[in-house]
Amino acid sequence: MKFKQLMTAAVVAASFAASAPAFSAEKQKLEVWTMSLAPKFNDFFKGMLDKYNAQHPNVEVVWTDYPWDVIQTKFTAAVAAGKPPALVNLNVPWTYDYKQDGLIQPLDGLIDKAQYVAGALQDVQFEGKTWAFPFYNGANVIAYNTDIFKKAGLDPKTPPNSLDMQIAYAKQIKAKTGIAGFAPALGPTKVEGFFLQEGLDVIKDGKAVFNSPAHIALVKKLADAYKSGAFLKDSLFSQDNFQVSMAAYNSGRMAMLVSVPSSMTRVRDDAPAIYKVTEVAGAPVGKTGIASGGWMFNYGVAKNVDKALLPEIGKLGNYLTNAENQLAFAKLAGALPTARKAAQHPYFQILPANAGAVEKAIAQAAKNLDNTRTVFLSGVKDSEVLSNKLGAAVELAVTGRKTAKAALDEAANFWNVKLATK
Repeated sequence: MKFKQLMTAAVVAASFAASAPAFSAEKQKLEVWTMSLAPKFNDFFKGMLDKYNAQHPNVEVVWTDYPWDVIQTKFTAAVAAGKPPALVNLNVPWTYDYKQDGLIQPLDGLIDKAQYVAGALQDVQFEGKTWAFPFYNGANVIAYNTDIFKKAGLDPKTPPNSLDMQIAYAKQIKAKTGIAGFAPALGPTKVEGFFLQEGLDVIKDGKAVFNSPAHIALVKKLADAYKSGAFLKDSLFSQDNFQVSMAAYNSGRMAMLVSVPSSMTRVRDDAPAIYKVTEVAGAPVGKTGIASGGWMFNYGVAKNVDKALLPEIGKLGNYLTNAENQLAFAKLAGALPTARKAAQHPYFQILPANAGAVEKAIAQAAKNLDNTRTVFLSGVKDSEVLSNKLGAAVELAVTGRKTAKAALDEAANFWNVKLATK
């Protein structure tokens, strides 16, 4: 499991509130940890938890928010010290890692599975068990500049519905207008997801298989598009090329932007002229039929949490992620809910008469929630080293410095040596 070096956790252990009259039970204190949601959502969490505390006089729920790059260290240390919070905010890869290391527990006896969309529930189910309460999600849409489409001879009413079609559009846009088509995510840790999204395994039977003829053909296709100028080359192979891509789209230097719906607010606020000519469609699904861009957050429960607290933790987890609370949070955050009734709310299903790209993006993404999954490489320790090697190989192949076969063969051999020593 790829956790940062443990630091001493300044964590308040579960404790008892001041004693009430002799006939009254002592309150159970439940800590909820979230990541990077304060201060923007302070009022939301205060209101939601004040309501819960009022309805459950035997419980005192305390909310603590940690930065995303600190919460893992804090939680791991708290578990090691035997003083974990009742619920901790995780993403799906972290949930899987903690499950593999035996630091969280399955929640099948506590969670109300019926309240979640299928994709969200499947995201936190491993080996037949459910390991977290789904919280909020994202799903990509494709925003495209209709003016650039028209100049390139493309019909704005026919957005690309596959990677092949998107690449073909990008090539035509470059050839006709000189403008880059789009920027795929090809940085380290992103390539595995790119392959998986297209229905291509990365590991099979404990060995790297990303040097198959199908993988090589896909990388050749990317190399051809890169050579033609169809891709925005700025930071294309960096760990995260989102900010560069966002700026390029907003300045009219790129025709298509694949991102989550909340990105449309950046277009609206920073580039109103581009926003006026922006249309939105669901992002192309790969051969798996999975909607890309899903990166679900959830609440996990530590393996060594006080077992006497589990019934109340179950109630709290279901409350935090119910339809009412998820709908309110999704509206504030520009996120997508994982609660089915929230996703079926008119806010996500009915476009207002004056709908712009923001509203269209939310509606398009919501349509794919049952098929939205967090695509990541699981079951591999020290995956960062392996991901970096594969990312470097793809960069060499796409930029033409090595053939796709040679680059992928070399990376696969490296992976297999590492995997054999695990």
